[in-house]
Amino acid sequence: MNPERFLRSFHILDLLVGQEEGQRLSEIRDALSLPASSLHNMLKTMVAAGVLAVNGDLRYGVGPRMRDLARVTVEALDVRHHARPHLEVLAHEIGHDAYLGLRRGRRVFYADRCLSGLRVSLKVQLGVPLYLHSTATGKLFAAHAPELASQAMQSPLRRFTEHTLANAGALATEYDLIRKAGWAISREETVAGIVGYAVPIRSGDELAGAVHVSMIASADHRPDEDKVLTAARACALRIERSLALAESPGASPRASPTESAFAI
Repeated sequence: MNPERFLRSFHILDLLVGQEEGQRLSEIRDALSLPASSLHNMLKTMVAAGVLAVNGDLRYGVGPRMRDLARVTVEALDVRHHARPHLEVLAHEIGHDAYLGLRRGRRVFYADRCLSGLRVSLKVQLGVPLYLHSTATGKLFAAHAPELASQAMQSPLRRFTEHTLANAGALATEYDLIRKAGWAISREETVAGIVGYAVPIRSGDELAGAVHVSMIASADHRPDEDKVLTAARACALRIERSLALAESPGASPRASPTESAFAI
């Protein structure tokens, strides 16, 4: 796409965001000083992509695709807001780095990180998709979502270390064990020398997120496992309670998109 045309699409969105009634082509043309013919073609393309919507009065407004994007962005920020203070307590309590894992569509990623203060910490980028067969958080989400499990097992299973599960049958068994146990572990499967644990954060029947803990493996890291899992579960429970409180009738209402067909 022409860079100037690409930028114009954002100018159109900026103009229409929050407009309950929407605007006609002539109003958009006058506000942005754009040629009517090229503007009409651009509006048609944006409507076809779901970025914009047009009603019976030929008024254009924000479309379903942008509303969905806004919704998942708000949800992600909301979970992070509620999780952050509890992750900080967890990292301090156990002396290991703690992460918030989230899923958006077919992507599982770390949305937040709280460092423990150890001299050695993994430099894990936030927002980068996690492997569904080798990371604890990736496996946890895949174990509870058939579409993610299928996605993982149909893809070539890249072997990162000698411990990586690179066999679809073994991975299916691992997912089954995770569902039964209620938590997931990565035994140096993505990075040699690093063990990861993930426990679910639930909202009703949904998996809203995951508390992930990374720790340096040693010849005998097992004595720490019970402590880490107990603390991580308690952290997840506190986050669940915070989310439930925010959703309860007596809680202060969160900012949310208006019910208008166009506002976002």
